[in-house]
Amino acid sequence: MKTLQLNTEKIRKDFPILNRKANGKPLVYFDNAATSQTPQQVIDTIAHYYQNYNANIHRGVHFLSQEATDAYEQARIKIQKHFNIKVPHEVIFTSGTTHAINLVAHGFSSFLKEGDEILVSAMEHHSNIVPWQMLCERTGATLKVIPMDQNGELVMKDYHALLSKDAKLVFCNHVSNALGTINPIKEIIDAAHAVGARVLVDGAQAAPHIKADMQALDVDFYTVSAHKMCGPTGVGILYGKSEWLNKLPPYQGGGEMIAEVTFEKTTYADLPHKFEAGTPNIAGGIAFGAALDYMNAIGFDTIAQYEDELLQYATNKLKKIEGLKIYGEASKKAAVVSFNIQGIHPYDIGTILDKLGIAVRTGHHCAQPIMDFYGIPGTVRASFSFYNTKEEIDTLVEGVQRARNMLV
Repeated sequence: MKTLQLNTEKIRKDFPILNRKANGKPLVYFDNAATSQTPQQVIDTIAHYYQNYNANIHRGVHFLSQEATDAYEQARIKIQKHFNIKVPHEVIFTSGTTHAINLVAHGFSSFLKEGDEILVSAMEHHSNIVPWQMLCERTGATLKVIPMDQNGELVMKDYHALLSKDAKLVFCNHVSNALGTINPIKEIIDAAHAVGARVLVDGAQAAPHIKADMQALDVDFYTVSAHKMCGPTGVGILYGKSEWLNKLPPYQGGGEMIAEVTFEKTTYADLPHKFEAGTPNIAGGIAFGAALDYMNAIGFDTIAQYEDELLQYATNKLKKIEGLKIYGEASKKAAVVSFNIQGIHPYDIGTILDKLGIAVRTGHHCAQPIMDFYGIPGTVRASFSFYNTKEEIDTLVEGVQRARNMLV
């Protein structure tokens, strides 16, 4: 593979936290699938809001409120353009992907009945399982699972067989947070639409690596969390087609989401405000726009190519360690490697790596059904971003080998 020239040295200077030490060692941060780090440009955007125009939005005629409103709505437009969303009001600000999924699950309580079927993939994060189980309990609908194979890929022939006229909703992640698998989302969406089912795609893990196009995918709902893609925590978006956002009832009642309120009756505001009750994370929304600006300046194609190079490098290096098994070897993967060493609990490996300054995630990664499928308690997960380096991967491999030597 041709080595891609990405100026990682320059990029790393944008991330103050990468200069830190952890347990007296230079920090090697490989927990990007949980939360990516934040560049100074985004941090400055947050500080600038609080220092210069901290005010509530949409409700004030005064100067600061107008300035804050303009910045917040400009961020919505940046998000709209980034994901090729038809109109800005199809971008609903949420506190993150979990909030967005629950919003849709709550709304569909009005449309489902006993005998209806919901399909969910076997490799979902808990936040894309539990809300649908709760929805089934409320409505009497049945939850069916799209199976996966040992490589960590969905068994698509079984998916097509599961689809029927009773299927109303299909839920699947674009990229598995536990395995890195990139799922065949377009095929999943088209097949669901062919039987009249609607589709929600959990894009939390895909958005840092793939510039998803909502018009090309023709997906009904898509969710994203800012903190996975160089933005702040506590903010994300739900994309939804206007047709469905207009049909769904509000998720929360309060200020901003109303058109008119009397004690006899309340009418609701138009999109997107219908789903944005209360004071939002204003600084977070504005900073999400700044994070998209930062990543787009580097280029998502460049990011994807570089991260794939890191993934292949890490995979090849780790496979040379005796007794190490990688879980999730799909033909199409994002920059995630989940592994165990025979006879060693993943937590013990993670603890030793932490002492060496290496941040990885251990456990079931909020995807316990995947671990049950493999018959394991969890994995060690190393997840890479465009600010990581091959030298850091060498440090990881040396640390894993050291842990193995200590624990076997």
